[in-house]
Amino acid sequence: MTGEGQAGKGTGDRRPLASRNTRWALALARRMTALAVTPNQISQASMVMAALAGASFWLFGAAGGEGTRVILLILAALFCQLRLLCNLLDGMVAVEGGKGEADGPFWNEFPDRIADILIFAGIGYGIGVPGLGWAAAGFAVLTAYVRELGRATGNPSDFGGPMAKQHRMAVTTAAALLSIVEALWTGGNWVFTVALWIIAVGSAVTALRRSRNLIRHLRAKG
Repeated sequence: MTGEGQAGKGTGDRRPLASRNTRWALALARRMTALAVTPNQISQASMVMAALAGASFWLFGAAGGEGTRVILLILAALFCQLRLLCNLLDGMVAVEGGKGEADGPFWNEFPDRIADILIFAGIGYGIGVPGLGWAAAGFAVLTAYVRELGRATGNPSDFGGPMAKQHRMAVTTAAALLSIVEALWTGGNWVFTVALWIIAVGSAVTALRRSRNLIRHLRAKG
């Protein structure tokens, strides 16, 4: 589950998503459009979901009992997916629902960057390697920076991977669920450690690939 918010509304410059055309997503977007809920409020709610996910990851590392650790991991995975649900709905309410706002582009991008930092730093602190968490967060933000730099220079948004937002959240959610088994079996943090390395290295590669594509576009225009 993933989404792209209000950026590029009306231009078709949106992350291609199969989930945007599903019945449940369309029905939920229509429901949200009918309510007095703005796309910006949905975008802001995504930061709350990310904060809760990051806090759950952080507290997981300090929790003593296996039962508590499992509950926190389940909550973390749930909040990560709710963050993505907000990302999906804000764009649908803005574009398909016709409720886009003048400051929508800001609220489309800013919460996502905060969300990445909260989640990955939360994992890093939770497993005792904050530097790795911050590295994953930093490279995740860099992927978005290159994409938005492309838009600012008149080029189409590059949503390519291998570690775009939906891929980062898929790895994070899978790691949270796999860590349930690890918590019950060994009590270690190898799953999260490997996941953060995958996200950090994958995001760095993604930023480089997008940079290469952007340079190619710019040279072609010149």
